[in-house]
Amino acid sequence: MVKIRLQRFGAKKSPFYHIVVADSKSPRDGKIIEQIGTYNPMTEPSTIVLDKEKVEKWIKNGAKPTDTVKALIQKAN
Repeated sequence: MVKIRLQRFGAKKSPFYHIVVADSKSPRDGKIIEQIGTYNPMTEPSTIVLDKEKVEKWIKNGAKPTDTVKALIQKAN
């Protein structure tokens, strides 16, 4: 099963995330299929950059977003 989820980057106590499409069996920071956006919670307000066309394409093809990513998609719209 393919999921749309967050992949963590950044230093300790300074997170930065890539929003990626990955196999649900791969580890959090492991192999990905495609990067479709970024999320930076450290800015005020939080910065969310999404390629909406790629998100729609992957959801139409059966990728399931995690709860956190689902909330980020709604906030970005």
